[in-house]
Amino acid sequence: MRKIYSIVLITALFASCGPKEGNKKSVEDVISGQNLKEITAKKEEIMKKYDALYGDISKLEIALSKLDTAKVHPIVTSFLVKEQPFKHYIRIQGDVGTKENIIIYPETAGVLKKVFVTEGQKVTKGQTLAVIDDGGLSQQLAQLEVQTALAKTTFERQEKLWNQKIGSEIQFLQAKSNYEAQLKAIEQLKVQLAKNTIKAPITGVIDDIITEQGNMVSPGQVALMRIINLNNMYIKADVPEVYLSSIKKGSEVEVELPAIGEKMISKVRQVGNYINPNNRTFTIEVAITNKTGLIKPNLNAILNINDYTNSEALVIPNNIIQENAEGSEYVYVAEGTSDKVKVKRILVETGKQSSGLIEITSGLKKGDRIIDEGSKSMREGLEVIIK
Repeated sequence: MRKIYSIVLITALFASCGPKEGNKKSVEDVISGQNLKEITAKKEEIMKKYDALYGDISKLEIALSKLDTAKVHPIVTSFLVKEQPFKHYIRIQGDVGTKENIIIYPETAGVLKKVFVTEGQKVTKGQTLAVIDDGGLSQQLAQLEVQTALAKTTFERQEKLWNQKIGSEIQFLQAKSNYEAQLKAIEQLKVQLAKNTIKAPITGVIDDIITEQGNMVSPGQVALMRIINLNNMYIKADVPEVYLSSIKKGSEVEVELPAIGEKMISKVRQVGNYINPNNRTFTIEVAITNKTGLIKPNLNAILNINDYTNSEALVIPNNIIQENAEGSEYVYVAEGTSDKVKVKRILVETGKQSSGLIEITSGLKKGDRIIDEGSKSMREGLEVIIK
């Protein structure tokens, strides 16, 4: 009898929100109309009917419990609410970059005489990579060094004579000035010649030989090669400004690199001080390690950034949270210490959600027994058996 009565009530509920009655639309018609206000109104209408029926069913359950001595109690599962660490993460997309991604340009014009490296070769800082033809500067240096040697000898002799008070002061000063000018000329020419030798500005890998040996090059116009250091890498991402107060330097980050199937734990190493007015975001940097060598600049990355942590949070699975017609959230709690207990509906306030769990900020306390499996068919005051 009890089962038949429940079926009748449920049938009545569905009948009330099924076909059209007068000028009322059915659920299917409201959904097909794609009108937000109409759908919301229909939901509220049905929820009110549901709550009314829910109240009637609860009264009937109480009456039946007194009259039906052979009743069968629903079997449910439950768990105890306990405090546990809870972390919330926001998911942001970013791109891998490196501070040491350098395109090398020549500092002097000439023919690229010799390239000593190949693509993919590892090089160290200061290593010679290529040489540009000096256009006769080395010969000029050799001639200048001969002239400097003569100027030095002349100066030394004039200095001896001057110390012996022989000769004029002007002769001594002229010899000294000429020698010093020759030394400066040699120094300048050596600096100029050094520009013809291309050396590695960083330790890294030759990623691309842009200009081949034998081509004419000129300063700032023709790139020679690209060198990259894949050890000092990071991920750069734009974060919505709403998270400005919750993401700090040192915040934990779970890094995912889908293209190569790598995951790692890192931290935010830098938080930008500028809000981009175009998209209302600020920039963060997350340092990463490249142990496998598979991580490359501009690789797509997913950042799960820890923006909230509660070391003693009350959390429950978010799929057991239910909502009434007023939009209030609730769960069912088992009251009693034996296997056969009564069900009580408790209104709760919730916080953040993460990994299928939701934080309870109000309504529950540590040790409460929550109805889990079977919670969707519970009623206030219903007697159940804990499995």
